[in-house]
Amino acid sequence: MPSFDIVSEFDLHEVSNAVDQANREVSTRFDFKGSNSRFEQDGAIITLHSQSEFQLQQMLDMLQNKLVKRGIDIACLQIGEPQVFGKEARQTVTLRQGLEAPLAKKIVKHIKDGKLKVQAAIQGEKIRVSGKKRDDLQQVIAMLREGDYDMPLQFENFRD
Repeated sequence: MPSFDIVSEFDLHEVSNAVDQANREVSTRFDFKGSNSRFEQDGAIITLHSQSEFQLQQMLDMLQNKLVKRGIDIACLQIGEPQVFGKEARQTVTLRQGLEAPLAKKIVKHIKDGKLKVQAAIQGEKIRVSGKKRDDLQQVIAMLREGDYDMPLQFENFRD
């Protein structure tokens, strides 16, 4: 029976490469000279350090560009509010992965509302969709690509 999995993941190694590139760009840009601006990564949390909120916004744009070039969808970013402490400003960016229960239930409901002959089952942080016909599964993928979810979706393990 054909099946595939719906997941929301990213490559953490590519994220660290993007953060390294952004750090290099900050250190060479003239408008950041002497500002001690930097990116720090701790797992899936990236902290931006600078002197002002304006510089944090520029650094955030820089980081997003580097992530997109590395093939990471920026829809998985959860951007925190900038915090200003005297001469230092900080902002945290959290990269989310995995389908949380409410979003998974919403996706399964959307699949069932499509009236296709497929079964969708939540398995941890992914959804397994199976059906008798390959065409039905491809219709589900097309339907989900058109849908608006706050997380990027990937489709993997397509088996006949």
